[in-house]
Amino acid sequence: MKERKGLSLKYVEILKKVNKPSRYAGGEYNSCDYKKKHKMHMVICFPEPYEIAMSNLGIKILYHMQNQNPDIVCERCFMPYADFSDELLKNNIPLFTIESKKSLNNSDILGFSIHHELCYTNILHMLKLAGIPFYAKDRGEAYPLIMAGGPAAANPEPLAAFFDLFIIGEGETPLKKFSEHYIKNRRKPKAEILKSAQHIEGIYIPSLYEVKYKENGRIKQRVALSDVLPVKKAYERDLDKTFYPVEMIVPVLEAAQDRAVAELYRGCSNGCRFCQAGFYTRPVRERSAENVTDICKGMLHSTGYEELSLSSLSTGDYSGLAGIYPFVKELEKKNVSVSLPSLRLSGSLKEYQYNVNQLTFAPEAGSERLRRVINKNVTQNDIDETLNTAFSEGCKNIKLYFMCGLPTETEEDIKAIEQLALFAKRTHSAAGRCRMNLSVSLAVFIPKPFTPFEYEDMDGKESVVNKINLIKSNLIKSGIRLSYHDYDSSFLEAVFARGDRRLSDVLIKAYESGCIFDGWSEFFKFEKWVDAFAASGIVPDFYVRGYSLNDVLPWHFIDSGIRKEYFAEERQKAYREETTDDCRKGCKGCGFKGCF
Repeated sequence: MKERKGLSLKYVEILKKVNKPSRYAGGEYNSCDYKKKHKMHMVICFPEPYEIAMSNLGIKILYHMQNQNPDIVCERCFMPYADFSDELLKNNIPLFTIESKKSLNNSDILGFSIHHELCYTNILHMLKLAGIPFYAKDRGEAYPLIMAGGPAAANPEPLAAFFDLFIIGEGETPLKKFSEHYIKNRRKPKAEILKSAQHIEGIYIPSLYEVKYKENGRIKQRVALSDVLPVKKAYERDLDKTFYPVEMIVPVLEAAQDRAVAELYRGCSNGCRFCQAGFYTRPVRERSAENVTDICKGMLHSTGYEELSLSSLSTGDYSGLAGIYPFVKELEKKNVSVSLPSLRLSGSLKEYQYNVNQLTFAPEAGSERLRRVINKNVTQNDIDETLNTAFSEGCKNIKLYFMCGLPTETEEDIKAIEQLALFAKRTHSAAGRCRMNLSVSLAVFIPKPFTPFEYEDMDGKESVVNKINLIKSNLIKSGIRLSYHDYDSSFLEAVFARGDRRLSDVLIKAYESGCIFDGWSEFFKFEKWVDAFAASGIVPDFYVRGYSLNDVLPWHFIDSGIRKEYFAEERQKAYREETTDDCRKGCKGCGFKGCF
């Protein structure tokens, strides 16, 4: 597809007709200049709108990393809103990049960062707007190579038909190495480039495999169509030596999370049995306190932000908190707001009196019994001490995260969520504080891949709705804000998180019937998804039923670094209500060594 002449004039005209044109205008502070001389043109695509995309740390890391290479031009393209999409189609303008306004189809590589299963149809929409066929088999040499990565590509099989390759695990090193590989071999056919990229850790080429199924619908076997190498998850070995941009791009309009973000560590040592992020990002690797401090100083200086977030899966577990404590106190004196997301309900607040206005905790379950089942090693005493410390330090905003539908869950476990929230409110009143905003969020448990619960059933809709209603009215009467996930969207997320290659047809049918922005409640149309499954001859409940230990799971061809036997052992311990200590107290033999 050739560049449309007069694009700049048409572009200016359509910007006048859309809401918030700055979403598509570019020109942000710290954005990268277009290199006229380059050997590879890449576009990082995020299938969510600008405000969400520019809140994503991974996007910023990969964007700045790629642009450090003098041979690479890396630009961005995000999911457009309906008004902009309509103008593109009306004016016959293909979807283009933010920086140079170059159409996506004139790039060498499109890289989609996928962070939620409910944005899969947004990917199809972006491809359609770019004039690119959905199926990889239908794209000849004239089209870009299209890759994907990110948390929602941990099980890539439902999207396998659409992508030439996937990055499994962390993206920095695989993307860097594949880019070098592409530049070296860019004049060769796509198939040859892809097959010879197998040696790169974290690269998965779906076209090299065929999947066969049993009569009951389960996977019979994966057949390699040529010589293939094992697919291993990629991860960075030393975060202090891993690229991290301090001159981060600054959005031109307020993003969903508009602040400087410093990454403390990756992985998690707690071993919560429901948590895909905790297991999939293992091993645990920390940045040094010195590295974190340098990153913070650099970002605040280069961006002008007055708000800083210290990011990780469990910030209170970071062993360098004492090391960065003096620096944080300095920032507070300069009126820089510091947030500590994802705190455990033990230890971190009591030991280091960080003055933060808002704290987020995730007990996940209301009762100690159920917390033992899911290996959330938090006692009632931990909760008492942490909340008392938070309130005595003047914290006025507390968020509590829970789940419903967990394995072995009972009505008493659900009632315990209400009791814990009411306890927090009473504790605040006893501390003599005049006002507090307490909110409770309730998610639906999804048995995600690469966890000890990956074999489990998902709780049914009627059961989950009844559990939510059990506590809803009492919390609201007490002035506690309650938000909860919609069951139908959670169900759909589970189907695609646990699905296989047969779901590609469903995705296209759903998209063609009008399903986009499925992660947004105002756009979500579950009845259209029901019709798409029926038209494809697929029963979605099949994918949320429990697996047997003898089943071949769609994602089991990936070596995540954790022994499958370890997951089975943890699952049995869950049903015995036995906990497993934090890995920091001694290696538990999950498969990774030397995490700390």
